[in-house]
Amino acid sequence: MEFFVDKGSIVRKIWGKGDTVLFIFAGASAEFALNKAVDWLYFTGRLPDDPLGRLFSTVSYARQIVFSNTGDAHKAIDKITAIHTAVENNRQSKIPDWAYRDVLFMLIHYSQASFELLERKMTGEEKEELFDVFYRMGTRMGLKDLPADYEQWTTMRDEHLRNDLAKSHYTTDLYKQYRKHLGPVRFFLLKESQKLVVPPLACRLLGFGKFSWLTPILFVYKMSRVIKLDWFLKSIVLPSAYKKQIRELDISPA
Repeated sequence: MEFFVDKGSIVRKIWGKGDTVLFIFAGASAEFALNKAVDWLYFTGRLPDDPLGRLFSTVSYARQIVFSNTGDAHKAIDKITAIHTAVENNRQSKIPDWAYRDVLFMLIHYSQASFELLERKMTGEEKEELFDVFYRMGTRMGLKDLPADYEQWTTMRDEHLRNDLAKSHYTTDLYKQYRKHLGPVRFFLLKESQKLVVPPLACRLLGFGKFSWLTPILFVYKMSRVIKLDWFLKSIVLPSAYKKQIRELDISPA
């Protein structure tokens, strides 16, 4: 059986660990709040109304794509495309091509940044492999003007960051929603984790300092994974209502 992502792929390793996935979406939640197309998320209301539900919904789609055979992965990607098409029809407007590319570029960046934060530096070959998976996803979605390789992606990613990010009233409101749904302690942890993976430009727009209080305790957390206590620490970071989803964040690479 042909899989969309090979079983031995670095991408399966990245998306198969719950803590890596949490850092991916911590970073993405910051960048979504700054994106000039964030009004599309407000049109559906899903992100501001239920940011954690949106997180686990997106994780579910990522699991289907990364860990499924090619046919099922294509069905999942097509479903994502259909959902966005329905939103466009309801609003009678098109989501800009650059906004679709931004999301794809986010997934590449935060996959790499989160893995390197928690594990090790990725090799050039692994970076190309990561790029290829999301390139094929974007191609299946019919996205235009995608970069041809990882090196070109780095250039386009920088251009997108400079052109497509800005602090707005949506940014302020989304962070209020994050705090409302997470509570003050977990909201603090979210922001501190964002500092570790978000690009410098986004950090400046959000008013983040360079130091994160999570930096000194990362070593302790990595040790907790060795003795299998990381699930407990994840449950501290996320509300108890999501206990089942927290345990399911870790997926066997096989």
